[in-house]
Amino acid sequence: MSSINYSEKIPNNVNLSEDRTLQRALEQWQPNYLQWWQDMGPEGSTDYDVYLRTAVSVDPEGWAQFGHVKMPDYRWGIFLNPAEAGRKIHFGDHKGEDAWQDVPGEYRANLRRIIVTQGDTEPASVEQQRHLGLTCPSQYDLRNLFQVNVEEGRHLWAMVYLLHKYFGRDGREEGEALLERRSGQQDNPRILQAFNEKTPDWLSFFMFTYFTDRDGKFQLCALAESSFDPLARTTKFMLTEEAHHMFVGESGVSRVIQRTCQVMNELKTDDPARLRAAGVIDLPTIQRYLNFHFSVTIDLFGADESSNAATFYSTGLKGRFEEGKRTDDHQLRGQHYKVLNVVNGQLVEKEVPMLNALNEVLRDDYITDSKGGVGRWNKVIEKAGIPFRLSTPHKAFHRNIGSLSGVKVSPDGRVVHDHEWNQHVESWLPTDEDRAFVASLMGRVVEPGQFANWIAPPMIGINRQPVNFDYIRFS
Repeated sequence: MSSINYSEKIPNNVNLSEDRTLQRALEQWQPNYLQWWQDMGPEGSTDYDVYLRTAVSVDPEGWAQFGHVKMPDYRWGIFLNPAEAGRKIHFGDHKGEDAWQDVPGEYRANLRRIIVTQGDTEPASVEQQRHLGLTCPSQYDLRNLFQVNVEEGRHLWAMVYLLHKYFGRDGREEGEALLERRSGQQDNPRILQAFNEKTPDWLSFFMFTYFTDRDGKFQLCALAESSFDPLARTTKFMLTEEAHHMFVGESGVSRVIQRTCQVMNELKTDDPARLRAAGVIDLPTIQRYLNFHFSVTIDLFGADESSNAATFYSTGLKGRFEEGKRTDDHQLRGQHYKVLNVVNGQLVEKEVPMLNALNEVLRDDYITDSKGGVGRWNKVIEKAGIPFRLSTPHKAFHRNIGSLSGVKVSPDGRVVHDHEWNQHVESWLPTDEDRAFVASLMGRVVEPGQFANWIAPPMIGINRQPVNFDYIRFS
């Protein structure tokens, strides 16, 4: 079950050829997917030979092979982790029962909604990143962008397979709709707002892949606990690929910081104007980008109190992050969790039933995880001997969902009046001037081993190749 059959039209490890009806339905969807890739995939890239990794099995060890391939010829397919014999449901009202191999009728609508929402994020991020290849800082970075793009495409395949196999006509219609919505489109946008934001430059891309793909990690980890076994097995394999996306983000921001610190020491200045004149991104601007992407991403976890989250957990559709490592009863009856509210102009904690606070539980786990990478970025600054530290803003900052929606909170967690917000917002969030400056640095560098002035080279290349390897062969 772990090996993948690449001789079939749709590569898979789910014995697709044994279900002719499903195979035909997916083969009819495939040309529409390829047309979507042609229309909305990386601009101007269809003739490039790109050094991509492709899954050859779903075994944890050595599951990928590398080689040059044209992206439209990439072998997208359907790969599930091997089934776990005798798997039991380990949380919610059905705890202790056998995991479901089919969709229980009473949970069909909610399960479909979860899968569609997850599936919608995958093509959305490709659409958001469509133009970035035109301004890449190096061939190495361009290849990483393209690897992220093809894997987001495969994650779309993963969700469409579930929709087609388990949801009949409704699922097929939802699969078509996933190719019809467009990121940022007014009439038919993507489902979640963060996936309708622009990703106009490479600093935004690195922040997106660090923060927003990390949201993907946490959502996938919660779905990997699902009582619906095919969803759990699908998302477990998706997590293997998601790790690379977060690496691209963390290492990308780290290299931007490294180059900035190098120029700061060469010029012996921390003056943003002088650093910008020297063609690097000053640290306060990096902090503002961090504030924006962090705050937009934590909104993706949903409202802090949510009856839907309670329902998804109790019915066994979606667990917590690392559910199996927790030592409570995995049903959460009578348990409470603290969420934030604003009372008399102050942020105050209040206890609510934990079942209703599961979005907040996942958000808090995410915040802890996010801070780890920010700490590693600070080590780069510290090593350069510069007295500046990046930080994640307070989780109530710049929120647009739940009880904190629209409340004016400073990055350090103070509720502020409109006047103070307006006075300081340009030092807290990227301004039009910031974005225009960063955009002005975005020139295309594609000679092997060459890098834009605003970013440092990586320490090592991809798959033990040299940094100046020919990662992309242009037509």
